[in-house]
Amino acid sequence: MIEKPGTSKAAIRAEAERVFAAFQAAGAVPIDADILLPAETLLDLYGEDIRARAYVTTDPLQGEMMLRPDFTVPVVQAHMADGADPARYCYLGDVFRKQDHLGNRSSATLQVGFEVFDRQAPEAADAEVFALFRDVLAGLPIRAVTGDIGILMAAVRGLATTDRRKAALLRHIWRPQRFRALLDRFSGRAPISAARAALLERLAAGAPEELIAAAGPLVGLREAEEIGARAEALLEDAKAAPISALEAAMLYDLLQLQAPAGVALAHLRGISAHLPAIVPAVDRFASRLEALAARAVDVAALAFEASHGRTAMEYYDGFVFSFVGGDEVVASGGRYDALTAVLGQRRSIPAVGGIVRPHLVAALRGTV
Repeated sequence: MIEKPGTSKAAIRAEAERVFAAFQAAGAVPIDADILLPAETLLDLYGEDIRARAYVTTDPLQGEMMLRPDFTVPVVQAHMADGADPARYCYLGDVFRKQDHLGNRSSATLQVGFEVFDRQAPEAADAEVFALFRDVLAGLPIRAVTGDIGILMAAVRGLATTDRRKAALLRHIWRPQRFRALLDRFSGRAPISAARAALLERLAAGAPEELIAAAGPLVGLREAEEIGARAEALLEDAKAAPISALEAAMLYDLLQLQAPAGVALAHLRGISAHLPAIVPAVDRFASRLEALAARAVDVAALAFEASHGRTAMEYYDGFVFSFVGGDEVVASGGRYDALTAVLGQRRSIPAVGGIVRPHLVAALRGTV
């Protein structure tokens, strides 16, 4: 746990209770979330990478389990199982993340959160959550940063390229370096590596079945059919035309966009002529700014970054925000509509929420 002189566990707990009370006063119902979660669910959402960050154990009856790395997944599961619409929830408790080196970060960190499930006016709900977090953090030396993953997703889905390439880009939106490498390759800006060229040449030399047979006995979990399908996908991708220079340029421009929200909106309106698929997402952005202004948020000064949240908010698919103090993210959140569909067994509901890290709030209080 990051603490500064004058910060104590009592002060941290007091901040947590204060924020928790504010969330209840805003209409949220307190909810308890399971500490042990089925590993399969988290692996499906995050992939195997989550193992490096989460504590994993084995239950003789329930199988592989993880200490909760966050609250959103169990809260969504609970709501989708028996929650009524609309609903507002709040929670307070520890989340658990492994640390890869010794330092002053704790592996168990107290969090306080607020979640809204509401079908009626998603942009108004975004503004409600952001304004509530602004209010509970008032007086601290922090700055707000916002973004919208949904605009980037819409741009990718609208590209004039193969469905396979679009799926690959969407899968790696939360891995900026990998996303950029794929975009460079798909747009022809990066040459094919010698190793990949050699592999493609070998695959083109014969049928996948023949190559698999010549390679010897199968090793690992993949079946011959899966290996053959992968080989065919690689050859199909090699034959695909590159993403057009104009579309690639607009996407690179979008990735780098950082500006006050009002200026960003005007810029997005301008490039939407070349990326028409983003128009509905940009319209939602405009509606959100109106809703934020109605809650006394100065949108003319509100920072907007089109790539914000891409390294730490893996299930968000729309509006994202952070409140940053120094180098630390004191609070963060966003919209995660798609997650409710994944966990809701084909049922879904628009949802937005966020968390506050009370140990950072208490540390900042000590410096004010």
